[in-house]
Amino acid sequence: MEPGERSSQQIRQVLLLFVFLGGTSVYSETWSYSVAEEAEIGFCIANIIKDMGSRVSVEDLAARGARVIFDDYKSYLRLDLQTGNLLLNEQLDREALCGTTEPCILHFHVLLENPLQFFRAELSLLVGDINDHSPEFPEKEMTLKISENSPPGTVFLLKKAQDLDVGINNIQNYNISPNFHFHVSIRNQGDDRKHPELVLDKELDREEQSEFRLTLTALDGGSPPRSGTAKIRVLVMDVNDNAPAFAQTLYEVQVPENTPLGTLIVKVSARDLDIGTNAEISYSLYSSQEIGKTFELSSSSGEVRLIKLLDFETIPSYELDIEASDGGGLSGKCSVSIKVLDVNDNSPEITISSLISSIPENSPETEVALFKTRDRDSGENGKMVCSIQDDIPFALKPSVENFYRLVTEGALDRETTAQYNITITVTDLGTPRLKTQHTITVLVSDVNDNAPTFTQSSYTLSVPENNSPALHIGSVSATDSDSGTNAQLTYSLLPPPHDPLPGLASLVSINADTGQLFALRALDYEALRAFEFRVRATDRGAPPLSGQARVRVRVLDANDNAPFVLHPLQNASAPCTELLPRAAQPGYLLTKVVAVDADAGQNAWLSFQLLQASEPGLFSVWAHSGEVRTARPPGERDAPRQRLLVLVRDNGQPPLSASVTLHVLLVDGFSQPHLPGPEAAAERAQADPLTGPLVVALASVSSLFLCWLLLFVALRLCGRSGRAALPGCPAPEGPFPGQLLDVSRAGTLAHSYQYEVCLTGDSQDNEFQFLKPAFPNILGKDSGRKSDGNPNFQNNLGM
Repeated sequence: MEPGERSSQQIRQVLLLFVFLGGTSVYSETWSYSVAEEAEIGFCIANIIKDMGSRVSVEDLAARGARVIFDDYKSYLRLDLQTGNLLLNEQLDREALCGTTEPCILHFHVLLENPLQFFRAELSLLVGDINDHSPEFPEKEMTLKISENSPPGTVFLLKKAQDLDVGINNIQNYNISPNFHFHVSIRNQGDDRKHPELVLDKELDREEQSEFRLTLTALDGGSPPRSGTAKIRVLVMDVNDNAPAFAQTLYEVQVPENTPLGTLIVKVSARDLDIGTNAEISYSLYSSQEIGKTFELSSSSGEVRLIKLLDFETIPSYELDIEASDGGGLSGKCSVSIKVLDVNDNSPEITISSLISSIPENSPETEVALFKTRDRDSGENGKMVCSIQDDIPFALKPSVENFYRLVTEGALDRETTAQYNITITVTDLGTPRLKTQHTITVLVSDVNDNAPTFTQSSYTLSVPENNSPALHIGSVSATDSDSGTNAQLTYSLLPPPHDPLPGLASLVSINADTGQLFALRALDYEALRAFEFRVRATDRGAPPLSGQARVRVRVLDANDNAPFVLHPLQNASAPCTELLPRAAQPGYLLTKVVAVDADAGQNAWLSFQLLQASEPGLFSVWAHSGEVRTARPPGERDAPRQRLLVLVRDNGQPPLSASVTLHVLLVDGFSQPHLPGPEAAAERAQADPLTGPLVVALASVSSLFLCWLLLFVALRLCGRSGRAALPGCPAPEGPFPGQLLDVSRAGTLAHSYQYEVCLTGDSQDNEFQFLKPAFPNILGKDSGRKSDGNPNFQNNLGM
């Protein structure tokens, strides 16, 4: 039979089993191959594709990671993934692999992954032995003491030779050098062991020949045969007709494998009925070299002690042959059978076949590892339980041949746990229980499943008006629970959803990387007091996720607007003249200076001060209301024309101010200077050349008053605040705000007044001013003062 070819006398038996266990396919087939011992590396044993048939193709071998696994995890063979050839990976030594076991068979499996498939059938590799060892005797010279009265046919036990080869290459025959007294016979025992025996053919005569020297040759059955020799020294002894006899021909002992060195295993005992030297018994051990290295026999006491640790997994039993020889050369023999008992001295083993160290989150039912467990003990000591810790989202799924699959149990969340240390614990059922642990580290890779989140849902920022362009006004910040590029954020601006702010891009900008906000131009509190917009943070994942936050920017007022005087108007070509009756009492309300400030807060708090007056003691100005009142009754010596300079100042830092000039005309009564009688007309005309123009002016004012009263009613019907002026009543020139004055906020009046002023568009003098409270019921007190101070004033106006 050629090496590498299937044995002709062995029939290949194929048994196909389909086992569906957790999605795993298992096949069972058996093939037998043979190869010559110590064949060259790379020798082709067979092609497994032919044996597997159509289930697996050559392309599947590489794609599915096909490999050969031996029971002892050594790589005796390797699989060529390109051709499917099973090649010899190292030279095989039958004696090293199997010892004396016959036949020598190595078992291995074929494993394919993705999906996981096992060819459970054992691919049996038969290793053919070659005759590379010669027989060897344990001793080069054996000494036999034979009594001279030994009858022909007496058999003497010889030490057998050892041959590491097996089968036909083992020892087949013994012969002895030619002589007239002895020949060699072979005794076959039940375990196919051949023991040489020296047989006496002719009676001995010590006086004729006291010693014989013979050569014993052991021959094996190899081609060509090998041989080994040993010398036999035969000493002819004096008559000794009683041979030693053992108490038992077979001793059976059971010894635990963890028995300590020096322990007494068994004690054999033989008895000789002779006396003297013929009754002195010595014991000797006739066994293999391995047994001689493991046990020690006391030649005098027959005690067998342990000199080498036992291992049930290596050698489960021993057979000892012991001979007892007396001083006269007679001997007896017995056998000792030692059975090694298994103890739980081997911890379970874990072998990882495949491992995925990193898996993406949100991936349920993912296979992480494939491993196999093994315990070299037997019985209950070899049964195992495999487990992992309970507080992790992983599960163990048993497969076949003690293989296990470690899979995820549900989706993982990297933001909760980014790394798992999985401890695989394998415990046997022996006493005491032994366990082995192996830790696998699994990293959870990130998936973009978390949107950016701002630290605040809304931000409020403040910026002073008249700021410098590109001023940093604040920052927004967002975080992303993901990692890597999934956590890299980009910021951008969004207009408000319901009230889009025009020109937002010209007001503010945002740093896309840091979230810093900048004002692009100077802001004006009076034009824009506050505005809102939204910012968005977008990550760089695929697909990208985003989050939003609201930002409100408040413009802080600066004192950049001086007070503006509404009444009396200062842009008229002719000065405004107030009439003061000479009968006015102290506290008489002459007029009220009305002013506004476009600023806000304390920057719009106004105070009034009388700077100059023709008669310093005649008038006073209330600091908070702007009311100009008499401090004393007008006297005859007071000039008829008075000039007052009133200063209006805000409360800003630094304060800004404006001034207004009032012209006051002292009159005896409203009708006397303007409506003189016939008797005094000429006299007054001579005394005062202005009397005529004043009368005309007063009549004009009365007429205009009626016209403006009608216009006022029309304006009131159209709405007074925030509406456009009528075509016949254009707004006066100057920086008037939309809302002329809210005295409750500006602080210019003590009471809640609101005024509206309308001037004629075609009047060059702009002499008429109309002043009326928006809420007349609040002015009852001041109205009473006016009526009491000058009753003619009401009558002359026709009210």
